Amino acid sequence: MLNLLKHFNAKKEDCFFAYQGISSPQWTPYRYEALSEEGFQKNVFAFRAINLISKSISSIPAAIRNCDNLTENDFLNKILKRPNEFQTRNSFFEHVVNYLLISGNTFVYCDNEYNLRCLRTDRVQIVPNQSKTAVKSYAYCVDASKLSIEKENILHLKLFNPLNDWYGFSPLQAAFRAIDQYNEMSNHNLAILQNGGRPSGCLMVKNTENLTEEQRRQLRSDIQEAYSGALNAGKVMILEGGLEWQEMGLSPKDLDFDAGKNITAREIAQAFGVPPILMGIQGDSAFANYKEARLHFWEDTVLPLAEFIRLEFSSWLSSKFGKQVEMTFDLEGVHAIMSRRESLWNKISNADFLTIDEKREILGYPPMKG
Repeated sequence: MLNLLKHFNAKKEDCFFAYQGISSPQWTPYRYEALSEEGFQKNVFAFRAINLISKSISSIPAAIRNCDNLTENDFLNKILKRPNEFQTRNSFFEHVVNYLLISGNTFVYCDNEYNLRCLRTDRVQIVPNQSKTAVKSYAYCVDASKLSIEKENILHLKLFNPLNDWYGFSPLQAAFRAIDQYNEMSNHNLAILQNGGRPSGCLMVKNTENLTEEQRRQLRSDIQEAYSGALNAGKVMILEGGLEWQEMGLSPKDLDFDAGKNITAREIAQAFGVPPILMGIQGDSAFANYKEARLHFWEDTVLPLAEFIRLEFSSWLSSKFGKQVEMTFDLEGVHAIMSRRESLWNKISNADFLTIDEKREILGYPPMKG
């Protein structure tokens, strides 16, 4: 049997791998464009997970508080209500979270008129100081132009990265091997269907004479070009005398691709901290019902990320205005966690050893006047 494997050179430190047909592993380049295209644009579960988190956080009402000057307080709230001329608060925070989950970084730019904009992360470069211990400034690069931005005008949100001091590590990167596998299984199944559902096999030489090395190379090259890979799966092979095609491939049922795709989809969901039941993944769920899974999603994924964003914005706005400024999220109207808050309210209401003002303080309300 002929060896039809073709080897490709790829730098492992620069890319992730995916299996394609019968070829040796190909690597998805570790670049923002590749992450966005293969992960966010082509994988339904990664797209669903990122949108679930971003839309959940952007739906929480936000406000600016703890400002002594009421006029400034109103001005800051107007900034959040309409961060720029193109976006409302919901759309702006969706961009903040989407960039953070796709690339591990979000760069928010504030101009002289206090308009807030999310910059595309692959266009922003960090310029460190001379000692390489802190950020000196930022560079915004588009095509051949390069604009320098002072670090005070950029809020850099980044997730923890154990191997990089300047840029964050995203959940999409952690899930990318599973994303590659899922995309390739989908491509392979689609190619099988488009080619009549025929499995692959092997080419057997029937004549007694051995092939020359040149004939072997030509045969490998022809088969590799015309029949290998997911896009060519199941194509009809035209043979001449002395050659015989023997089907060896397993059917999708034998390969159990459906079960494999479900397992891979669960891995993608786990990387983002989204319960599989919320993403429509088939199979048993670890939660009794959808409501319980939604509560778990909010408490373990949405609220911690929202608190991280809130504290970063509060610290940045305080440095911009030279006084203590705090951004807050109003969780009272979030229906997903309302049952948990009702339980807390009942416990505090029945606590006879607490005064009214102590109960109000626990729930986040100011003491009663008089």
